[in-house]
Amino acid sequence: MKSALRFRILLASLMVLGLAVACALPAAVLPTPTPVPTIPPTATPAPPVLPTVPPEAFNALEAQVEAVYAQAAPAVVNITTRSIAYDIFMQPIPQEGTGSGFLYDDQGHIITNYHVVENAESVVVTLSDGRSFPADIVGVDPSSDLAVIRIPAENLPAPLPLADSGQLRVGQFVIAIGSPFGQVGTMTLGVISALERVIQSPDGRFIGEAIQTDAAINPGNSGGPLLDLQGRVIGVNSQIISPSQASAGIGFAVSSNTVRRVVPHLIAEGRYPHPWLGVQVLSLTPEWVQALRQAGMEVPVEKGLLVLSVVRGGPADRAGIQGGTQIVRIGGYRVPVGGDIITAVNGHPVPTLQELNVYLDSQTRVGDSVEVTIYRGGQEMRVTVTLEERPQ
Repeated sequence: MKSALRFRILLASLMVLGLAVACALPAAVLPTPTPVPTIPPTATPAPPVLPTVPPEAFNALEAQVEAVYAQAAPAVVNITTRSIAYDIFMQPIPQEGTGSGFLYDDQGHIITNYHVVENAESVVVTLSDGRSFPADIVGVDPSSDLAVIRIPAENLPAPLPLADSGQLRVGQFVIAIGSPFGQVGTMTLGVISALERVIQSPDGRFIGEAIQTDAAINPGNSGGPLLDLQGRVIGVNSQIISPSQASAGIGFAVSSNTVRRVVPHLIAEGRYPHPWLGVQVLSLTPEWVQALRQAGMEVPVEKGLLVLSVVRGGPADRAGIQGGTQIVRIGGYRVPVGGDIITAVNGHPVPTLQELNVYLDSQTRVGDSVEVTIYRGGQEMRVTVTLEERPQ
């Protein structure tokens, strides 16, 4: 009995000692876990803060467009032409065409495209108020695709003023008014897409200073005005580029500065006197330069106009410009070589015949004296040429 009691006391003492020892030992040191880096979420850039356009601005633009139409539309006319064509059996076939135009002055003169009235036997003008009048063709110029017709009418709407197309900017709003597909009084809105374009004229020459626009232009718009937001004519709608022959957003207008230059002559003389140098030339492309050098000709420049011949007694001939002196065969061509090479007129480079024609038409007049830069025998020279009127 006493032995059992002593055993229990000993066991209790050992348990108390073990607890004390355990409390005295340092706690087990566990390895510190490596912190996992926090990956911030991909930041989404805030959208740019665009300026808020107040509704009043849209309303103002809309009101301006409406005002231009109200002011200009009465002066825009519909033109109907009648002509006679012949079939393969030489039987006459009456044909009818349509186009547009606009009043130029208070004398009844109307501006339109040459191709609208080309070969017309009769021309009828219908005003916006429904009145119709026979029109006389006053003057035409195929090289600028412009024509002036006249109607014997009173109480005409106010004519449209011409703007200075030299002050235009790409991106300007423009308005076209005309009769596309016979839909009289149609207005379309767009912008100026490009300036100083060169387009082909009905006689195969070139029209410079043309205005490119995305305002919808379709058959029947030809001859109608292209207007700025002040209601001034900046061009005469003339051509489109479109595989389907309908608007593809690439239209061209003859510039108002071309109109300003040509129309007074058409009214006064019935034609426009185009300045003329009196040369036949070959544009020196890289291929032609290489071929001519291989043929033994000295070509001291990479670009320019090789003078093949000069018109006897013409402006270039009298100024001493020389044409080819011998004929060489290059490929399938017989080319006169040995003539002067024209590189500039009044310091303006003319690397192609197109550039030469556009410069002469837009920057010079008949009777002007111009300085022509030429190369002869490898030496640069300058000669003065007095321009004459191009033969009809």
